[in-house]
Amino acid sequence: MTIALIDDDDAILRSLSMLLEGRGIPVRAYSSAESFLNALATEPPQCVVSDIRMPGMSGIELQQKLKDEGTIPLILITGHGDVTMAVQAIKQGAFDFIEKPLDDERLVDSISQAIESGNRLRSEHRERAALQARVAELSPRQVEVMQLVAEGLSNKEIAHKLGISTRTVENYRAWVMERMGANSLADLVRKVIALTSRA
Repeated sequence: MTIALIDDDDAILRSLSMLLEGRGIPVRAYSSAESFLNALATEPPQCVVSDIRMPGMSGIELQQKLKDEGTIPLILITGHGDVTMAVQAIKQGAFDFIEKPLDDERLVDSISQAIESGNRLRSEHRERAALQARVAELSPRQVEVMQLVAEGLSNKEIAHKLGISTRTVENYRAWVMERMGANSLADLVRKVIALTSRA
């Protein structure tokens, strides 16, 4: 579990690093968002704690970059005048913001929750990718049947809608269940929802 700390103030970086490492949390410190992004491909952290106001790329701009990546939670450290900006960042996907002066316990708790959230997102991301690979093996008609089954239509209703026999629908449905690794109708519905939910 590695945390990335980003702040242009060396004193804050040092004190936060000491706080977290004192709790057994490995830290990588960066003096700018740019230097963090340069290291991101080789050293992805489980959570990012960044100041909101920095020379060069701000914490808000960094949040936009991380949003594209999708699975690294961002906690913003904000001065009193930055709260409106921080609230906007939360609406756009940042995990949390903490006002200065920092409350050590509040920060550690937020990091723990952010890591949990990030792990869950990564797991959902992996599951979605695996499901997409399975869907890619289905024919367009099988995908159609799967979606109609997930909408709650009966075999007879699907047959009527698609102009095919009920027996053919049953065959498609059995094939879809097997290909998607679904052990029940409820499981298939859950998988279809996972596929169509926000990446």
